[in-house]
Amino acid sequence: MFNMFTKKSNDIDVSIDEFKEKYAEDAGVVIDVRSQQEYDEGHLAKTDMQLDLMNGEFEESLDELEKDKTYYLYCRTGNRSGQAARIMKSEGFEKVYNIGGFDDLARAGFEAE
Repeated sequence: MFNMFTKKSNDIDVSIDEFKEKYAEDAGVVIDVRSQQEYDEGHLAKTDMQLDLMNGEFEESLDELEKDKTYYLYCRTGNRSGQAARIMKSEGFEKVYNIGGFDDLARAGFEAE
């Protein structure tokens, strides 16, 4: 079972506790890569933008993002945000983190809207 609270991180996938630490040091840009409908049903209050990975919007927007900033990506379960983070890394973004699924993050105490 995948557990974002205790999962050991790699360069991209971080646990919720690691996200809290990193965000405290560098708030960066929080991106929800779910669909607009999913976003409208609930998202983290600290979300800076919603870019749908599945409809091409995410990849189309990469040229507009600054490569030297820190990015935190999430989706419903952490799968799409993991894919999106790896796409960003392959495009030359250095500080990109998959912070997992929305429900896990909300349960961990992150404010949702």
